[in-house]
Amino acid sequence: MSHQFRLANTEDYPKIMEIWESAVKATHDFLAQEDFNEFKEAIPRDYLPHLEVYLITENNDPKGFASVAEGNLEMLFIHDDMRGKGYGKRLYQFMKEQTGLTKVDVNEQNPLAIGFYEKMGFKKVGRSEKDGSGKDYPLIHMSL
Repeated sequence: MSHQFRLANTEDYPKIMEIWESAVKATHDFLAQEDFNEFKEAIPRDYLPHLEVYLITENNDPKGFASVAEGNLEMLFIHDDMRGKGYGKRLYQFMKEQTGLTKVDVNEQNPLAIGFYEKMGFKKVGRSEKDGSGKDYPLIHMSL
């Protein structure tokens, strides 16, 4: 498998949001539609421009993306069509080598993600009632 990693630019935002939407619809069935719509608008406007976002690509076609800020894995999403094929693991390992990340916050209602990070060596170290935007989606704080 010939996958590459590269930094995303603004031209990648539509593809990034397509990946995000497919991943979130598959794994975040707890997310209210209005919150989904809000995040869909906020991410390219308020988040992506301020983050270093890396893409994992296959034949130059992005299959997933991730970003780390101050040691925290801010996002890691793989297109739903590509789930279970090892992209998430490879992207995570690349980000760990690149950035030295040590922590991640995971939606408590997303047990698949919690299981993934446990396999990667993370331990649960805490919990918040609300997510980073102050919405009622509890977070599990995990650390290496």
